Parts: sequence; structure tokens; C-alpha cells
Amino acid sequence: MTALLKKDVEYTLEEYIELEKISEERLLFKRSKIYNLSDESIEHCVISGNILFQLKSKSSKIGKRVFSSNLKLKVPNYPSYLYADGSAVVEKPQTENFFDFEFLTNPGLIVEVLSDSTKSFDLGDKFTYYKSIESFTEYLLIDQDRPHVILYTKQAENVWLQREYNVLTDTVYLNSLDCEINLTDIYENIEFSNPDHPKFGVGLEREARN
Repeated sequence: MTALLKKDVEYTLEEYIELEKISEERLLFKRSKIYNLSDESIEHCVISGNILFQLKSKSSKIGKRVFSSNLKLKVPNYPSYLYADGSAVVEKPQTENFFDFEFLTNPGLIVEVLSDSTKSFDLGDKFTYYKSIESFTEYLLIDQDRPHVILYTKQAENVWLQREYNVLTDTVYLNSLDCEINLTDIYENIEFSNPDHPKFGVGLEREARN
């Protein structure tokens, strides 16, 4: 069943939970508003499938677990929980129950595929909320409009190293899963409308503090 959301209406957390229970789609609770997360483009779906396939095929060899966007993540500094496009655990998965929902409490890697409607939230407030997860050490963000991948790796408390990849021949190394993923595999079967995107390569690296 698709939840019928009313525009310009403020919801309580309890009302959000009740809508989640009857909805076949993923919903986001943010500042007393509820948003539908299931309105994804073809490119978003293809890229999500590509990165999950790559993560699962590589992590299974070393005993790591990878999860899809349907798994809820417990975020200590967020009023409810959040959905990611993908996540992985370094150790054994740990879960808790919340309003009869099961969610993951110890993701090490979190993956988001960026879109126009979610980009600012994924890069800003959502990243800040994710940082309250003690086990969280890597954040992989993938642009769906051009070859552009951002990887944040935790260096110390409140210190994150940012790397950017902008060329299809680039390779991303994920420390949490000890594996490499090529951008050509991430963007397999994706045709870009603007092939003349900026090509800066893997050289973009900086330390971010918060």
C-alpha cells in the first residue's frame, strides 16, 4: 500500500511510524515532514544495483556483510532512523527493535547515490547525523549525473579525509572492506548526457574537520 502524504502537514513521530507500517515504500521523517524516498530515476536504480553487486562480491570473500536500501539504520542523534542506499558491517551485524521494526546499529560503511532532491541532505545534515554512529568510518557518495564519487574516511574523532574521483578509470579503495572498486563498474550501463564533464582524477584529497 502506498502511503498518502499530505503537503504542508506536520506529522508526529508516532504518525510517521504508523504510515511506515502500511507503506510499501520507504519514507523519510525530517523536521516533522514525511518524504517519499522511492521516487528514484533509472540511473539511480542501476548505480545502486552496480555498487551493491560490487560490494557483495568483494566483501563475501573476507566475511563481511552488505545490506540494501531496505534496511533501516539506527542513528543516535536522529529522532527516528534513516535509510541509506547501501551499508556494510565490518564485524557481526548488530540490530535493535524500534516500534516493531528491526534496524542495524553498527554500519561501518554507508553508501548514498546522489540525486537533485537528496544531494544537499546527503552531503550535509545526513552526514552529520551518521557521524553519531560509533562504528561508522566510511561514507561513499556517488553522483548519478556524471562520473563523480566522493569518499570520506574517518581519521580520528571529528576528522574525516575526503577523496574525490572524477574519471572512469579511477579506482576507489575502501578501507572498511579492504577492497577496490573501479568507477567503470560503478557506472556500468550508464550513459551520461554530458560526456565533457570535468576530469580532475583522484588527485583531489583533503582533510575535513567538524
